[in-house]
Amino acid sequence: METYDPHKNTTEVRQANSRKMNSRVLAMSLIGIVIAFVVIYIIYSMAMPAPSN
Repeated sequence: METYDPHKNTTEVRQANSRKMNSRVLAMSLIGIVIAFVVIYIIYSMAMPAPSN
């Protein structure tokens, strides 16, 4: 495998992001999904009519 960075070997070239940003993206995505569900729940609960007892 041809490397374009003289400081990396072929194994390092095949690896993913060297800064290990995968966990940061996963955490931010999880937080975004939780916030989206909270907003949807709030909108849904505000739109429901009050129970008539």
